[in-house]
Amino acid sequence: MKIEATIDELVAEINKSSIQPMQIAVLLKSLNGFFAPIATGANRAMGELGVSGRATGNVLGSADASAGQEESTEIQTKQIQQTMVEGAEGIAITPFGEGNAAALDEAIANGIPVVTLDTDVLSSKHSIHVGILSKYAGATAGNTLLEMLPEGPGTVLIHGWADPGWLDGVNRTQGARGVFEEAGYDVVVHQSIYDDEARDVEVMRGKIEDADPPVVGLIGMFSDSYRCVLAADAAGAPDLPIVAFDFAPQTADYMRQRRIAATHVQRQYYEGYLGPYIVYGIKSIGLDATRKILAPQLVEGNQFDLGVDVVPWNKVDAYNDFLDEIGAEQ
Repeated sequence: MKIEATIDELVAEINKSSIQPMQIAVLLKSLNGFFAPIATGANRAMGELGVSGRATGNVLGSADASAGQEESTEIQTKQIQQTMVEGAEGIAITPFGEGNAAALDEAIANGIPVVTLDTDVLSSKHSIHVGILSKYAGATAGNTLLEMLPEGPGTVLIHGWADPGWLDGVNRTQGARGVFEEAGYDVVVHQSIYDDEARDVEVMRGKIEDADPPVVGLIGMFSDSYRCVLAADAAGAPDLPIVAFDFAPQTADYMRQRRIAATHVQRQYYEGYLGPYIVYGIKSIGLDATRKILAPQLVEGNQFDLGVDVVPWNKVDAYNDFLDEIGAEQ
């Protein structure tokens, strides 16, 4: 409700300003899976701005799910450069990480406001980032699982991220890790092998079987969190408590079976909806005025904190109905 109120105020102020046509490029990692609600929100915002004559442009995303991180970063860097050639006056983007920083700063140097969505690029000079506070979100998920754990000693396995090339993933993982270590549990972090589910599950199985003290719970930090269930089954430990992140169809199915106790959802629809409006707001009412309106959710000056929805297993269908209501099915 607070996010909706902030959006309403921003839209109202924009509508008071004179119509200044603006070409906006929305560049997403993908239009599918986790990013589908972001695309839905962005398309809706672009449509509304287009009807009023304020914005033109497209929401673009990769259709090649097989591309690796380095190749995807190069593709997106070329997209950034191409949008500048084609006359983009504002960019909202879900970047692949620090590898996009130079291209984004080139756009900013040319007077193009840039708003990052989902993944931040700390070394870039972009105007505003819209997403979750990763360390806090990880700690929130950690506390959800903590309530389900038996008394120690015991080990918690985190299906997370350790490679500093993706700082948001590291911070989310470390937020959860800190909760368990403070409570006296041992922690094993397994970095997601995102592009190889079978290998991912097999490595986790080995870590569950080898843990000393034994694993007492699992937590996944990303949309592939449901693999924790597969790993627990492979290790012959189907009764271990499991907490997930995001709202992949497999996660929802396991929640209905009570195999996943709860998940934590990032409100991607609002991420996508805010992107074009913030970009246009910077043009029409200025960056300072836009920040002032966004202030209730702004942290450290330029990070718009969307927070997470904590969804327990017995609310999975009610939450799905809510997503359907706002057109943000996942």
